[in-house]
Amino acid sequence: MRAMPAASTKESKGGFFKRLKARLGGGRGLGLSLGFGGRKLDAELEEELETQLLVGDVGIEATELLLKRLRRQLGSKTIDDDDEVRSVLADALAEQMASHARPLEISDAAAPFVVLVVGVNGSGKTTTIGKLTRSLREDGYSILLAAGDTYRAAAIEQLQAWGERNDVPVVAQQPGADPAAVIYDAIEAARARSIDVVIADTAGRLQNKAGLMAELEKIVRVTRRLDAAAPHEILLVLDASLGQNAITQALEFHRAVGVTGIAMTKLDGGGKGGILVSLAGQLDVPFRFVGVGEGIEDMDVFRAEDFATALVGRRNPQ
Repeated sequence: MRAMPAASTKESKGGFFKRLKARLGGGRGLGLSLGFGGRKLDAELEEELETQLLVGDVGIEATELLLKRLRRQLGSKTIDDDDEVRSVLADALAEQMASHARPLEISDAAAPFVVLVVGVNGSGKTTTIGKLTRSLREDGYSILLAAGDTYRAAAIEQLQAWGERNDVPVVAQQPGADPAAVIYDAIEAARARSIDVVIADTAGRLQNKAGLMAELEKIVRVTRRLDAAAPHEILLVLDASLGQNAITQALEFHRAVGVTGIAMTKLDGGGKGGILVSLAGQLDVPFRFVGVGEGIEDMDVFRAEDFATALVGRRNPQ
């Protein structure tokens, strides 16, 4: 079993961290506008911080834990400068998310290893599939894509374009075909060709549409006819710009099919990364990837310390 390496091992050191910090740095990710130097952590200052953290999608429970940590470490002393507050916040955020920082591991025993990618329309599923395909190809895996979003012809064409771009085969049928059948055929094809990994796209299912969720459950059942352990990864792609609605989506998808990993996208498009902090307190699911743009290099393995550092605008401690 091999874990996916961070993109920083494939590009200049710290390259992705620099892009992440550029998107979220200076505290913009959490909406932090401090100016707290020379003040004490009194009720007024706590209220200002609380408001900023909540606006940054950190959530009520996580915000209370962060303020408790600040009280414990800063006490009633005068704060020298904003970096002192940022440092405490970054350490506390990293600690809250650390247990969720678990990279995707591809089991060599699976034949093939099946990744089912789920999420609502517009979350960035297909682009995430393209980036994941490129990363796995660079690691030496053979890949086959399954066009399981059969409701939109454009979705099939988009996946086929990613297949061509990455030089990997795509199993697809006509629009309107049974998604479960498409993915079943893809797994059989991968077995016949001794392909390592199948990555399956699915329709953009709205979390309040019971019929669509039921169809996703059917896909899971059908894949298990070929392999009782499949899908080996159910990767939920969440749009960071949705804020607390992303939490609702995550809980609904998890109830339906048992999500095993999360990729957070669109941190470059106004999404506040604090939503991952809030999610960490509500769902025990690994954070696999974060995305900060459309480029193939704009997705990396989630690292709690780097993410927290970028969120609060703290200098990289390493």
